[in-house]
Amino acid sequence: PPLKPRRVSPAAAYLPRRRPEESRGLAEVKALRRYRLGRREDYVQYKALARAVRALARRLRDLGPASAAFRARCAAALLEKLYGLGLVSCRRSLAVCENLSAAAFCRRRLPCLLVKLRMAQNLRHAVTFVEQGHVRVGPEVVTDPALLVPRAVEDFVTWVDASHRSGGPPPSTQSESAPKGLCPPAGEDAIRV
Repeated sequence: PPLKPRRVSPAAAYLPRRRPEESRGLAEVKALRRYRLGRREDYVQYKALARAVRALARRLRDLGPASAAFRARCAAALLEKLYGLGLVSCRRSLAVCENLSAAAFCRRRLPCLLVKLRMAQNLRHAVTFVEQGHVRVGPEVVTDPALLVPRAVEDFVTWVDASHRSGGPPPSTQSESAPKGLCPPAGEDAIRV
């Protein structure tokens, strides 16, 4: 039977078609919102890094049989590096490198790890905690949410000791204008007059 022509609604006939670069821009905006990226340049850089890793994995895969030992050495080094950074989940084959995306880099950012470690309820709170200096990685206080945390350092993400999130001393409730001995302490033990 002959094919019937596709019916197009009158409203859809006048809508402009999306070009591929426009849909890529839409995907970029969705990723910026999903991972709470403050700068678009970070996401562009993650895309370029993921593209470079995929190209390297393809080149290693396409090496001839004469260089099998070299290919095995380089593939193992690449997989070890990516696994150490937390970008791939296993070190078995180059196939995992060929599927690497910019989202893998976004998931290794400090705010995403705070949500994964259940130190924050959502990414918005996690970004706020990092920007306000409540989080440290090892001995260093981190205020940049774009920090990529490798697997080896993931266990050393903690609250700053002076932060009220760590169970440290609560923020001062005395007014700064009054001398220290004259203000009664606020709380349950305070004497009401």
